[in-house]
Amino acid sequence: MSLIRPLARRGLTRLTLALAMGLAAIAPALAAPPSDADINRLLAASRAQSMLDTMLPQIEAMQRQQFQQVAQQRQLDATQQAQLQRIEQRTSQTVRQALSWKELRPMYVDLYKQTFSKEDVLAMAEFYESSAGQSLLDKTPALMQNVMVAIQAKMQPLFVDLQKDLEAIVNEPAPAKK
Repeated sequence: MSLIRPLARRGLTRLTLALAMGLAAIAPALAAPPSDADINRLLAASRAQSMLDTMLPQIEAMQRQQFQQVAQQRQLDATQQAQLQRIEQRTSQTVRQALSWKELRPMYVDLYKQTFSKEDVLAMAEFYESSAGQSLLDKTPALMQNVMVAIQAKMQPLFVDLQKDLEAIVNEPAPAKK
């Protein structure tokens, strides 16, 4: 009988441990989802709309550049140029509409609900509302600019080597025909 009790306790301990681990594994699935208000708080604190608003002109500039390249690659008469310009304006309006905050906010809310728990959203909102979070938001554009400059500087020697390799391949004599 004395041998049965320790075994029973050990079995009970293992069962308790297994149940606790099982609950821990499904706890994220049971976490409360964030409300629309929670997500709207986070979106406001993280300046999501203003970030989107600053991206739109960059997207439009890239689009304009693409249309200019099309125009330069072909010799267009006045009618074709006017038509291309109308297409560019219509495309710009379509992109601006599709990427407007009015259109994208509901998508953001749904994606945040799918991805984050209420606890996650509230913690992120609190961070972005803090002075450290606001500082991060203020300095992120400069950081990204500095990262791009640093990456370009790092890539430049690689491009020089690549150019040398390409020139070597292009200037390599053709194999003799048999």
